[in-house]
Amino acid sequence: MISCGSSKNVTSTTKRTTTDTKEITVADKIVWTAVSYKGVRYKYGGTTNKGMDCSGLIHTAFKQRNVEIPRTSREMYAKGYDISLRKVKRGDLLFFKTARKRGKVNHVGLVTSIKNGDIRFIHATSSRGVIVTSLNQDYWNKAFIKAKRVL
Repeated sequence: MISCGSSKNVTSTTKRTTTDTKEITVADKIVWTAVSYKGVRYKYGGTTNKGMDCSGLIHTAFKQRNVEIPRTSREMYAKGYDISLRKVKRGDLLFFKTARKRGKVNHVGLVTSIKNGDIRFIHATSSRGVIVTSLNQDYWNKAFIKAKRVL
């Protein structure tokens, strides 16, 4: 599977309350935006519904919610702060090394949910486009490098 090649600027975290009293956060809105691209085909360097790469998906979802984040996975990796998988939450970024080439990070995903220890994330893969995947899948678990919080 070939992968693809972000600073914090939150102007306002407007929170609404739903009937179950859960506050809607900027992270929720970013995840909803990212999920709206589910099924979009992979395109290296892409940032639209005509095609996206992994960092293009993340960059676009954040940008549409008025949060500045760098464009490439390597630049995103340089932002935010490290968190353990035990503390990961919706809206955090997961970084991966999926290629044997020099360097480290070449893939990024956005955490969509955590349930019973199953961390699910949205990302764009060259073989399947924009999908939601479990970090428990062997391939992704082995390629995982680090989780970071940018919000």
